[in-house]
Amino acid sequence: MMEKEEKFLSKIDSPDDLKKLNEKDLVTLAEELRGFIIDAVSVNPGHLGANLGAIELTLALHYVFNTPYDRIVWDVGHQAYAHKIITGRRDAFHSNRKYHGISGFPRITESEYDAFGVGHSSTSISAALGMAVASALKEDNGRQHVAIIGDGSLTAGMAMEALNNAGVANSNLLIILNDNGIAIDKNTGALKEYLAHINCSRTYNRFRNLMWKALGGDTSRGKSPRGVIKRLRNAVKSSIFRNNNLFESFNIRYFGPVDGHDVVNLVKILNDLKKINGPKLLHCVTTKGKGYDSAEKDQVRFHAPGLFDKNTGESVVDNAIKPEKYQDVFGKTIVELAKKNSDIVAITPAMTTGSSLTYMMNEFPDRTFDVGIAEQHAVTFAAGMAAQGLMPFCNIYSTFMQRAFDQVVHDVAIQNLDVVLCLDRGGLVGEDGATHHGVYDLSYFRGIPNMTISAPLNERELRNLMYTAQDKGNGPFVIRYPRGRGVMIDWQTPFEKLEIGKGRKLIEGRDAAIVSIGHAGNFAIKASEIIKKEYGKEVAVYDMRFLKPIDKELLHDVFVKHKRVITVEDGTIIGGLGSAVMEFACDNRYGAKIKRLGVPDKVIEQGTPNELYEECGFDVDSIVKITMDLIG
Repeated sequence: MMEKEEKFLSKIDSPDDLKKLNEKDLVTLAEELRGFIIDAVSVNPGHLGANLGAIELTLALHYVFNTPYDRIVWDVGHQAYAHKIITGRRDAFHSNRKYHGISGFPRITESEYDAFGVGHSSTSISAALGMAVASALKEDNGRQHVAIIGDGSLTAGMAMEALNNAGVANSNLLIILNDNGIAIDKNTGALKEYLAHINCSRTYNRFRNLMWKALGGDTSRGKSPRGVIKRLRNAVKSSIFRNNNLFESFNIRYFGPVDGHDVVNLVKILNDLKKINGPKLLHCVTTKGKGYDSAEKDQVRFHAPGLFDKNTGESVVDNAIKPEKYQDVFGKTIVELAKKNSDIVAITPAMTTGSSLTYMMNEFPDRTFDVGIAEQHAVTFAAGMAAQGLMPFCNIYSTFMQRAFDQVVHDVAIQNLDVVLCLDRGGLVGEDGATHHGVYDLSYFRGIPNMTISAPLNERELRNLMYTAQDKGNGPFVIRYPRGRGVMIDWQTPFEKLEIGKGRKLIEGRDAAIVSIGHAGNFAIKASEIIKKEYGKEVAVYDMRFLKPIDKELLHDVFVKHKRVITVEDGTIIGGLGSAVMEFACDNRYGAKIKRLGVPDKVIEQGTPNELYEECGFDVDSIVKITMDLIG
């Protein structure tokens, strides 16, 4: 890519500066923003495709609306980089997603222009509607409220619930549908087909918009001639276009589809829509990765491409031999199991690539189900399959599983159904930050009856837990594993069935004991080795494997032999492994000194995993120091 001198971007420190430009200058500014974002993300990885696709829309919104007084609510936040850059964070953008830098997502605490903190999908309509209702109650009638939502996010039940509410709330709300045909992976389901149809069926849309123009933008409902034309419109819709528009059926006025990259026309349309009271929806058709050829051609990879050469689009790859990613171990293992067990099916809510279910999709397309962004549905869909004798592996990122908690309790656990819940990205995930850390899962699942909760120490353990979980009669079975790479090169060994609820002692020791679960046990092993080498002390290490049922026999061994016990987990210390160990010690009247290490009771922001482990105090060095302090 050719470097271009910035004509406008370097002078934009706020939307007030933006408004000084001529509308046609926004076209040039959009290209400057595009280049700025590509330059930044190529060397400091983040989300690229969605941001490139929303640049013109972002500029038009801030050009037309009086932000931050007018409230703009983004959905997920994958597309908010341009928003951040033109609202005073251009010079700080080099710190995007870095430790103590700016967040990769909108955050209320970061800027007055970030009207609502986001990170999970499908929240924007609900939040913006709540703001609109609040403004009406406070008689702040001049304030505008805008929700931007992608077509992929519309598949979530929460978005539909909000549309249903918005249609009767009659609040001053503008919903912008950013329709690019893709979330992270390609969209699936009937709603995708509907939006494709409405993009092609422009007859009704032309008719609808011509009628509105004939009214001269009259904003007073029910007055002549608008009332007459409205009745005519409804009559025509009923007889000819009855099934054409979903949003009109929610009593939300629909406008579009329009070109989401024509910034001049977007400004004109948004100025017109500002004058219309009540709920309305503008359907913008955009291209994910717009303006960067590599990102347009490979939209899945360039959602979050990692390091890449901005001139060629090629990934910057470290060719050193490294352990496999946990997600790939899962993806390859489930294919092995599915070849031998025809009852196995796989389910994901729009995370086919991220969870590595692409392997299963390619091998068994009829037994792999991407249900769209719909975590609640995914869990109950799996429960229905289990009720009919199948063995579903439902793969959901830990942070998104929070959204399906009720379904796990009500539809899976109470009925004791054989559903394997595979929690990818368990623990601290790194640069995605607070909204994406999967640190609460061990705690919120531990209190549910009938649950088996496990976490593998390494890739081989993940493989064997999956092999164990496929048996009928286990009931709900949770396998929780982290983001990123494991610790083994040679992990694809013959399967071994594990005894449910049984842990193991990894290292003998007499001076203290470290009790761990999951990948964080590798930190404990390393710490024990350092303590022996540098201090001459022997620290035992126990890998619990299962949080529930917990291995009581192994814990008796811990407390009979040791008066100093440290627990280590990559999750919140409230209600997790440390709590379980302390409960056991209390119930059995053991008097050992216990120190719990894990994620403290506070929001953890973004940073590399190692930076966050150190901040939370359970990296290798912290375990060594705390253990030696306990030994004295």
